[in-house]
Amino acid sequence: MIATRTPQQTNAPVPRASVVASLDAVNKNYGSVRALRGVNFQVRAGELVALLGPNGAGKTTAVKLLLGLMPPHGGKVRVFGADPTNPENRTRTGAMLQVGRVPETLRVREHIDLFSSYYPKPLPSSGVLAAAGLEKIRDRKFAELSGGQKQRVLFALAICGDPDLLFLDEPTVGLDVEARRMLWEQIRQLVDRGKTVVLTTHYLQEADALADRVVVINQGEIIVEGTPAEIKSQTTGKKIRCITRLDPPWVRQIAGVTAVRSDRGVIEIHASEAEPVLRELLKQDPSLSGLEVTSAGLEEAFLALTQDSVRNASYGN
Repeated sequence: MIATRTPQQTNAPVPRASVVASLDAVNKNYGSVRALRGVNFQVRAGELVALLGPNGAGKTTAVKLLLGLMPPHGGKVRVFGADPTNPENRTRTGAMLQVGRVPETLRVREHIDLFSSYYPKPLPSSGVLAAAGLEKIRDRKFAELSGGQKQRVLFALAICGDPDLLFLDEPTVGLDVEARRMLWEQIRQLVDRGKTVVLTTHYLQEADALADRVVVINQGEIIVEGTPAEIKSQTTGKKIRCITRLDPPWVRQIAGVTAVRSDRGVIEIHASEAEPVLRELLKQDPSLSGLEVTSAGLEEAFLALTQDSVRNASYGN
């Protein structure tokens, strides 16, 4: 686990390893629903933190608090050592969110020029267009764009002010594989330049590929944090994929099986150990084919950790 403390605010470049954003014992409620419960969360300069969690876990609430879009009901929120609503902090922060709208009738280049005018030292518009892969559609209206193209415009708007701290909320939703890989490379380049990135994503492969640190939140509480390798090491197991005539509910009853799902005619089985499960599968279905066995990855660790936290909560642990 990583424990750090917030530095005093400074106008100089933020040294690596200092904390640029933090939630300290933060609570946030929506009526009777407790969205965050005493959350402590720190983001260090120059790192990419992936904030993961099921829908409704509290990750979007955490991001909105750090952006100063809402106040907490308890605890402290700090960005660059001060209140996130501080005007200077806002000029050093960029965000790509899945909420809100931009004018549909403006052209891509007009959007970038408009957003760039809000910042004291924006990036050249040509560089922003290139980074987001928008050069060929710079003169098209936002309303005319596909979903993936709109995502790339929103990414461009988030980086046009050359922010020191960047929040990316599900940045690659709707992108094809090539566009997603391109955006990954741009995000890596931002971190290489010393920028700090907070990423929320449902693509576990994305977090595994990009993150220096992963923070898993569930039911308003942080349940684990560490490097992707450290997170994966907290759960052991195997993933078995095969084509079988056996029904998934029956397979789920095999000793050692933790989860089963059907994926386009292929059954995917998560198990603590592969060998005893394979023996039982082949015993019951000698015609089993297409067999693949791999080690558990970040997705399996994420599922195991979040399911464990739900079980512990239900038992009052």
